[in-house]
Amino acid sequence: MKNRKQQIGIIGCGGIALQKHLPALAKLTDHCELVAFSDIREEKAAHAAKEFGVPGAKVYTDYTKLLADGSLDAVHVLTPNNTHAPISIAAFAAGKHVLVEKPMAATGADALAMVKAAEASGKKFTVGYQNRLRSEIQTLKLACQAGQLGEIYFAKAHAFRRKAVPTWGVFQDKAQQGGGPLIDIGTHALDLTLWMMDNWKPRQVTGSVYAKLTDQTDGNLWGAWDPKTYEVEDSAFGFIQMENGATIYLEASWILNMINPREAATTLCGTKGGAEILADNSLVLNRAEHGALLEETISGGSGPAYFGGAEQKPADLEARGWLESLMRDKPVLVEPRQALVTTQILEAIYQSAKSGKAVTM
Repeated sequence: MKNRKQQIGIIGCGGIALQKHLPALAKLTDHCELVAFSDIREEKAAHAAKEFGVPGAKVYTDYTKLLADGSLDAVHVLTPNNTHAPISIAAFAAGKHVLVEKPMAATGADALAMVKAAEASGKKFTVGYQNRLRSEIQTLKLACQAGQLGEIYFAKAHAFRRKAVPTWGVFQDKAQQGGGPLIDIGTHALDLTLWMMDNWKPRQVTGSVYAKLTDQTDGNLWGAWDPKTYEVEDSAFGFIQMENGATIYLEASWILNMINPREAATTLCGTKGGAEILADNSLVLNRAEHGALLEETISGGSGPAYFGGAEQKPADLEARGWLESLMRDKPVLVEPRQALVTTQILEAIYQSAKSGKAVTM
């Protein structure tokens, strides 16, 4: 029944659940109830249930038991990347809607299996690319849709940090994550770029992947990591050619000796004008007009002082949009087949780097 509160289950109660999803969902008590929590570590699920769940929220260490609860409408899959596919596919088989955290999966084959399972089930499915909901990104999307840039034939997807390696969780575990910064933060930048171009048909991908600085822990934002357990790349770069001839350059790194880092940002070059999301998240549009070269800067910002209607965080907007798509049968923000293409391109960059050859999609 639509327009009733959605009964939500959480699978994976680690950092991304506690920092992003649960605080956002907890603000939407008119939309949902958090009634079940699962984690392989029972204490983590119990903590999340106590902090965010309804009275009597259920706690599991086996997600299949959570999925067997017929009262649940939807689940959030917030586990390591290599588990996204089996958990999501099981959730669809159990008749649940699914929001999975980015990236959709560690491999293109897993992502495709998830899409097919969702389509066969008739349930809603989306992926957590909340950066689409930043105010400057929304403005840029409207500009692209209005044709202000013309045909976008060259773009850059930026996701590099100077020295900010995550030192918690399983970020450095290749088996569980499938990769490092490329699959972690590069996925956001690539999603934004493809979305702006509205171009989801890659033709050929060439990639370079490096692990040059994995023993240089000095100066890291979150303290030193253990080089002995660092199993993923420290940087990756991709050159993506689309079927229509457009080109995308992708840069992703947790450690790069380069100032002015940019993350979840894009540069777009079109036949009528260009656009850039800068390091401070401001948007700059450029064009030629009246015999002059012009730039317009659109800066983000909150409302007037003492005004209570401050801009909502992208995570909050993502949660609200997802729940409203369930309650009112609206389209999801991130279409599964779009996220599938993003996963396939990321995998192709890794494959190209390993083989030394371009990968034809």
